[in-house]
Amino acid sequence: MRALAKLAPEEGLTLVERPLPEPGPGEILVRVEAASICGTDLHIWRWDAWAQGRVRPPLVTGHEFSGVVEAVGPGVKRPRVGDHVSLESHIVCHTCPACRTGNYHVCLNTEILGVDRDGGFAEYVVVPAENAWVNPKDLPFEVGAILEPFGNAVHTVYAGSGVSGRSVLITGAGPIGLMAAMVARASGAGPILVSDPNPYRLAFAKPYADRLVNPLEEDLLEVVKEVTGSGVEVLLEFSGNESAIHQGLKALIPGGEARILGIPSDPIRFDLAGELVMRGITAFGIAGRRLWQTWMQGTALVYSGRVDLGPLITHRLPMSRYREAFGLLASGQGVKVILDPRA
Repeated sequence: MRALAKLAPEEGLTLVERPLPEPGPGEILVRVEAASICGTDLHIWRWDAWAQGRVRPPLVTGHEFSGVVEAVGPGVKRPRVGDHVSLESHIVCHTCPACRTGNYHVCLNTEILGVDRDGGFAEYVVVPAENAWVNPKDLPFEVGAILEPFGNAVHTVYAGSGVSGRSVLITGAGPIGLMAAMVARASGAGPILVSDPNPYRLAFAKPYADRLVNPLEEDLLEVVKEVTGSGVEVLLEFSGNESAIHQGLKALIPGGEARILGIPSDPIRFDLAGELVMRGITAFGIAGRRLWQTWMQGTALVYSGRVDLGPLITHRLPMSRYREAFGLLASGQGVKVILDPRA
């Protein structure tokens, strides 16, 4: 089978031939129908400091994908052969303190598909059966491939006291920020402001936002005050940008909530007393998806039609054109780029 792999500690990926894997006990073999490129994959491609400290080549990359169950290993009762599945990328231990208290999303021994073990940029992949989420067979595979990152957005929006009837500022209109705008709108938030310096991506938020802000052209805090009269009740931070994080915290009203998924490239400094403590701000660090609560919430939105992820899929390319696909993502001129592993 063909697979896209990191073969050496250097920039880039390589299209390779690999033996067809076989599922062991508790595992399934998935025929991959669609795989989406994530920002994490771009880090691995670039071989930046994070990738150098985490990834051990050789490794088949990719952790956002969907497909069909081709075979099951001993002891697997569900899913069944022929089921259409999306995959949860976090493989958890079930025995650490986090898992034993129901916080599987922050398992102390997490392994991530495409980061710690072979992932979905391949024609076939073996994964634990428990990591499969069975979809309706009429759900497009491209949409199934992005349910995993969609879960990050759902987790962020629904953390704390939710967003229904509350004013929201979204900083960062990357794929997950845009998904969060969709979820916030479907969940009754308002007004919704979305801030990002990339006009291409910012435009995708227009159907779901009451106000778009390019912080390079406008003063974000002034716009927030103009729209809300005081400040927003909820900050959903996806940019990982130090300036955006500071602005987002300052945009909150006293007693507001900051839910932070964006990860800065380097440690940042902030005024703990002035930005959080003395203003009574509640801050949530958002890691992945709550297993399996977030999947239930997210798929309910998608299956019911309340959220349509289709508009965010901007490119569909054969895996043989992977260099072009990664270039689109790196340029900021794509949102979700889908690879077809067999083309």
